Formats: sequence, structure tokens, C-alpha cells
Amino acid sequence: MEITISYLLIIISLVITLAAQLFVSSSYSKYTKVVNRKRISGAEAARIILDRNGLKDVKVRRINGYLSDHYNPSTKTINLSYVNYENDSVGAVAVACHECGHAIQDKVGYTFMRIRAALVPLVNFSSYAGYFAILLGCIFNSLNLIWIGIFAEIIILLFQIITLPVEIDASKRAIKELEKYDLLDNNEISGGKTMLTAAALTYVASVATTIIQILRLILLFGRDER
Repeated sequence: MEITISYLLIIISLVITLAAQLFVSSSYSKYTKVVNRKRISGAEAARIILDRNGLKDVKVRRINGYLSDHYNPSTKTINLSYVNYENDSVGAVAVACHECGHAIQDKVGYTFMRIRAALVPLVNFSSYAGYFAILLGCIFNSLNLIWIGIFAEIIILLFQIITLPVEIDASKRAIKELEKYDLLDNNEISGGKTMLTAAALTYVASVATTIIQILRLILLFGRDER
């Protein structure tokens, strides 16, 4: 019975992940084809918002990759994928401004962002140690090692939960800045909101799939304690 439920949880996890990825990919694809009325690129929009928020020291850089855009607080850089750096689409501007939202969070010392940053080293360790502990636990039939692995998964879940308000808040700040400086018109902002919402759902999906993974592990190995 436990095995059947375990397989069901795997299927549910895959469906959630694929659905979230499909939603964000389709939204991104749609709005990267819609040219904004001001014909400004993602890099230009980011520079405007950064400068007007007293963040002239934050650099905007072009990087490789697809949807690889991110803000690096250690180097104070907005890193935009080639398409979003060069493109003058609604999607490019929305993504760039979302990353500026993170830069603003960094400036004001947004609590959840600081907590997330503090957890990064522990999460990086847990990501590898957790699976390794579970693997060794299975090989040597050690329930203690398996529970260490499950605890590592719980740490990752905590990190993902803390990430949710960070990402949602960054999107809210992005929309506020877009409206404040009239970088997009109302219809374009609506499209930007749709795309950023789709992106946020991928983080929700990550939380859901991690919860399912933890439940599956407990279901598989928890019975050994009985």
C-alpha cells in the first residue's frame, strides 16, 4: 500500500512541476514577443529603476542562459540573460525590474532576504549531504542515516518557504516601480503581472514537490520504525 501511494506522490510531484514550468514558459514566450511602447530594453529599464532608487553602484550585466536572470547581492549586480538584456519586450522589462526589486530589498535590508542569504551555505550543504545520507542509509540499512537525509530535506523546504515572500515582494516592488516611472502602460503592466505571477508559481511548485518528497520518504522508511 505504501509503495502504491509513493508512486502516486511521484506522479503528483511531476505533474505539479511540469504544469508550473509550462505556465512560466508559455507566459514568458508570449510577453517576450510583445514590444513595449517606449521601446526600452530590459537593461535600460533596470538602469532607470536602479538610478532612481539610489543604486548607481549596482551594475547591470549580460549573461548567458535561458531565464538565468538573477541579482547577486555579494557583487551588487543585476545579471540578465541575453534576451532580457537586449530585448525591448514587455517580458524583458518585467524580468529586469523584478531583479531590481531584489536589489531594493538588499538596500532596505528586507528581513526574509537576509534570512535566506544566511541559510544559503547550510542549504548548499544539505542539498548534497541529504541525498548522500539517504543513499548510504539504504545501502547499509541505517535508519538513522535516512532520517538525517530527511532532516536535510526539511532544511531545504524551510529555505524554499522563506524564498516565497522574497520573490513575491520583489515582483510587487517591480510593478510599483514600473507604474511609478511609467515604463509600461496599463495593458503592458497587466502582461508583466501575469508573467511574474507565473514565475512565482514555480517557487510554489518547488515547495509543494519538496513537501511531497518528504512525505514519500517518511512513508517509505517510517514504517521501518514500527
